[in-house]
Amino acid sequence: MRTRKGSAAICSRCHLPARGYDQLAERRFEFIPLWGSFVFLLYAMRRVDCRRCGSVIVEEVPWGDGKRTLTKAYMLFLARWARRLSWKETAEAFRTSWDRVFDAVEHVVTWGLEHRTLGQIDAIGVDEIQYAKGHKYLTLVYQIDIGVTRLLWVGKERTIESFEGFFTAMGQEVISNICFVCSDMWEPYLKLIRERCSEALHILDRFHIVSNMNKALDKVRAEETDRMKREGRDPILKKSRWLLLKRYENLQSEQRFRLRDLLRYNLKTVRAYLLKEAIQQLWDYNSPAWAGKFLDEWCRQTMRSRIGPMKKIARSLRNHRELILNCFRAQKLLSSGVVEGLNNKAKVTMRKSYGFRTYRVLQLALYHSLGKLPEPESTHDFF
Repeated sequence: MRTRKGSAAICSRCHLPARGYDQLAERRFEFIPLWGSFVFLLYAMRRVDCRRCGSVIVEEVPWGDGKRTLTKAYMLFLARWARRLSWKETAEAFRTSWDRVFDAVEHVVTWGLEHRTLGQIDAIGVDEIQYAKGHKYLTLVYQIDIGVTRLLWVGKERTIESFEGFFTAMGQEVISNICFVCSDMWEPYLKLIRERCSEALHILDRFHIVSNMNKALDKVRAEETDRMKREGRDPILKKSRWLLLKRYENLQSEQRFRLRDLLRYNLKTVRAYLLKEAIQQLWDYNSPAWAGKFLDEWCRQTMRSRIGPMKKIARSLRNHRELILNCFRAQKLLSSGVVEGLNNKAKVTMRKSYGFRTYRVLQLALYHSLGKLPEPESTHDFF
């Protein structure tokens, strides 16, 4: 490639024409392969003496970005395929290296974050996922508006400092317009949300409540199974875990018959199971007032059950009563079910590549898959 005669070079810093200074050695830019053959653009870059910037700078070219050896079109092409395949598979399919796929994704994600429009954000969901062994977590914040779901922010570790970074990144103008926040019962989250989103309706929905309820029931079953085994009694509860944890309507016919036989025994596990099933009626209410009355009565009965793990759940529900009832005040339109679905997609992104070595690579992959970021414009689309 040669420069057009008489054309002025563009300063890559201020993006305006500048006086020429000299010409560098020929560089090679890699383009999208055509018909199974590599394609390269060869061009000798010019340097300009830019008076506005006060220094000698390499010119800006429309097909390249800085010192990258890939053209913009090729980086966009690789990044689109890296969203469908693992990065290693993308590199093998187009006979390039993993590092070049990384450069392509980094370029597209960085451009997308700089040019994305946050707009009006009414509802957010906050959760964490484990990304490596040794209790290493990511804090993820999603936009969960009706009709719009996307990843807004990724933070390293599950700490107050990490979550604080979300509010700093979004800015006070965006944060002040948030109307609904969905999260779990982790106290640092609750405290920070109260401080930074005091006007928003904070919702604790059924997913986390039912999840904690199942953990408590399973603990009661395990403890009672061990006690019966030590006392030499019949192993009535053997292989009954999923009978008790699954919803009754999801059980098969044989499982329903066995559950019916199990419920005839006066066991702590059976009583805990009945309490777990009874709390499901809470979600049938539409009125916050009636839902509150039902919740208070359920907690009262549970505190009298003398079942330790279930009493712990009842105390937790009492402490978070108003946050639970916010689900009904929001007319049950929002829940953390959307957040859990997006978490599953995040886990698929990690599983597809069998994990990532560094946090930076994982962060780019998640933004690329779930962020719904805008992409740089391209003269041609290559499918």
